[in-house]
This record gives sequence, structure tokens and C-alpha cells, in this order.
Amino acid sequence: MDFQHFLEYVPLFAQAKLPAMEAHLKMAPFERMESLKNAFSENKDPRMAAVMMLFYPKNGITHLVLIVRNSYEGVHSGQIAFPGGKYETEDENFAVTALRETHEEVGIHPDKMEVIKFFTPTYIPPSNFMVHPFCGICKDEVCFIPQPSEVSSIIELPLSVFLSDKIIIETKLSTSYAKNINVPAFEIEGHIVWGATAMMLSELKDVLKSVLGADK
Repeated sequence: MDFQHFLEYVPLFAQAKLPAMEAHLKMAPFERMESLKNAFSENKDPRMAAVMMLFYPKNGITHLVLIVRNSYEGVHSGQIAFPGGKYETEDENFAVTALRETHEEVGIHPDKMEVIKFFTPTYIPPSNFMVHPFCGICKDEVCFIPQPSEVSSIIELPLSVFLSDKIIIETKLSTSYAKNINVPAFEIEGHIVWGATAMMLSELKDVLKSVLGADK
């Protein structure tokens, strides 16, 4: 979709109802469902984080940015994610966390981003993080500067590809809590996107489809 055309839908998008758990469960690994349903009722004392689901123009066409995390000793090594990271005590709120971390990880200054919607927090059992997703827009063409210590590469996902159901698959994975299990996932540029990022993508996709309708 042309980015200027996409901007016409932003007011409707900002006011749209969130499907929350209904959307998350579409892409949640079966073994994780109970912990997701109980995430807000159990005293897990999770660490807090925030991410930015950022739309921007590339050659005039609407894109969404994802990152490939570096390999390291940890449960999220090498995974596909949104730019973002851990909440710091000096952050005024979680939106500030998302903006700050996006700047640090991919080089987009907070002044260039506009937060337009807060999405449903997502609990990640393996790392005990509660992630607060925000959707934002950057109205100008961007030049990404990946943080070498955290980001292996950038994925620039066209909106038209994201909205296609052809990228939704089921695949077998070995995770930190189960071996050789079937999980729903997105297949994006040869990468398998599953778990919390897939769940956040699912809610984002459902909201976009409710707003855009047949005009994609």
C-alpha cells in the first residue's frame, strides 16, 4: 500500500478495538497457552520491556521493520523480533522505553517516530518478561543503523506481504521448554517468526485488517 494512502487510515487505526488474547492465541504455541491465560492472575513478578511496531515508507510503499537478534547465550538468541528492550527506571513510561530502545537498536531518533497505539501486553514465560508493544509511524524515508552488539540484520517487510495469509505456517521447533513441537508461525524472508513476536504480529494484523478491510 502507498504510504500516503496508509496514513489516511491512521486515525481509524488508533481508535480500533484490540482483539487481545483472541489474536494472541492464534499464534501461541500450544504448550504455552495455560501460562498465557494465567499471566495476569499469577504473581510472577515479571521484568518489564517494550517494543516498537514501526511503519514507514520505502520507495513510497508502507513497510514494517523487524530485527534479527544476534546469537548469544540466552533463550531469545537469533530470533526475529521488533526493536525494543528492557524498561529502565529513568524511562518516564513504556512508550519512552520503546522509543529509546528503537533508537539504540536500529538508529531511528525518537523525534522521527510518532506513537499511535498501545497494544496488548504479552507475557514471555521462558524469560519472565512482560512486553508492552506500541505501534508507531515514521513519515520519512529511514536509514537503519543496526546496533552491532544486538542486531544481526534488518527485515523490511512490505505491508502487502504482512497482510497475506500465505506467510502463516505450522512448523516443528525445539524450544527452551519442549522438543520437536508443532507451533504456528510466520515465514518471512526465509525466517521463522514464532512465539511472542508472532503473537504480537497476529494482533497487529487483525487490527489492520479490521481497519483496511478489502482496501489493502
